[in-house]
Amino acid sequence: MDEPERWRNMASAPKDGSRILVTIRQSEQGPAEVDLAYWSNGDQFATEGWRASDSSPGHIIQYADPELKCWMPMPSANRAAMPSPWEGTDTQQLDGSGI
Repeated sequence: MDEPERWRNMASAPKDGSRILVTIRQSEQGPAEVDLAYWSNGDQFATEGWRASDSSPGHIIQYADPELKCWMPMPSANRAAMPSPWEGTDTQQLDGSGI
């Protein structure tokens, strides 16, 4: 992915199992945050959907589509820190509505 590192619409996120960064929407459980996630086609542990990369059999962390605001490709290795969560206003360009 040679495109600039920027937040993108979740509809364009790759569903090939590759790891990506996602912005998790702010909720009553806490503020917006960034997580490392991937698309899973489903297995004996859970149905298809977005999973946190630190999921493991018996402890699946799965995100519902409305929980994820936008995505970004993994930054290059020479970046020192995770990006900040996207904090703009929700618009049609970035995934639409929340819960």
